[in-house]
Amino acid sequence: MSKVRVAAFSLSLDGFGAGPQQDLQNPLGVRGPEIFQWFFPTDVFLKMHGQPGGSKGGSKGVDNDMALKSFENVGAWIMGRNMFGPIRGSWPDETWKGWWGEEPPYHVPVFVLTHHARAPLTMKGGTTFYFVTEGPDAALKKAKDAAKGKDVRIGGGVATIRQYLTAGQIYELHLALTPVLMGEGEALFSGLNLSKLGYVPIQTLPGENATHIILKKN
Repeated sequence: MSKVRVAAFSLSLDGFGAGPQQDLQNPLGVRGPEIFQWFFPTDVFLKMHGQPGGSKGGSKGVDNDMALKSFENVGAWIMGRNMFGPIRGSWPDETWKGWWGEEPPYHVPVFVLTHHARAPLTMKGGTTFYFVTEGPDAALKKAKDAAKGKDVRIGGGVATIRQYLTAGQIYELHLALTPVLMGEGEALFSGLNLSKLGYVPIQTLPGENATHIILKKN
C-alpha cells in the first residue's frame, strides 16, 4: 500500500525550508543553499549530478545513507510549481523543463501542482512531469495510482508540504536539520500544531552535517 512521505527535507534550526526571494538566480532563496550543506557533499548528490562519487568523491556516512534511503520504494513524486521552476502565471511557452537538465533525478512520474494547464513533459531516465490543476487531493490520487503500490514522496516546497500536513495526509516526515539560522524565508511549521495533527517524533539520528529527525502520524 502506498505511503505518503516527506524524505530528506532540509530545514534550518529556526524552521525554514528555503530562503526569501526565490527566483531564477536564487532557486532556493537567498542563503537557501546553506540549508542543504549536509546534502551537497554526499555520494548520492554527486552521482545525481553526474559527478564521480566513491572515495575520491562524495561522502558515504550517515548523511549519505539517509539521502539514499529517501529514494527507496518511491513510485511517484508530488511537488509545487515553485519547486519546478521560477515562472509564474500562465506558461508563456514550454521551453522551461525544470532545474535538472535533460535527465532529472526522479526517474518516476512527478505531479506538479499548478493553476495553469500544460501538457505532460517526458524527460530522459523515466521522469514524466504531469501538471495538475485540480488541486492537492487530485494530485495525490493520481500519484498513488501511478506509484502502483510504492510510496508517494512529497518533494516540496514548503507550501506544498504544509498543505498535505494540514490535511493529515503525510504518514512519515524525515527532516534533515542543518545547523544554520536563516531568520527569514519559507517557514515550514508556522501556525501548525503537529501534535494535534497526530505527529510524533520516533527517531533522531546525528549525521555528519545534519541531524535527521523522523516523525510519523499516529
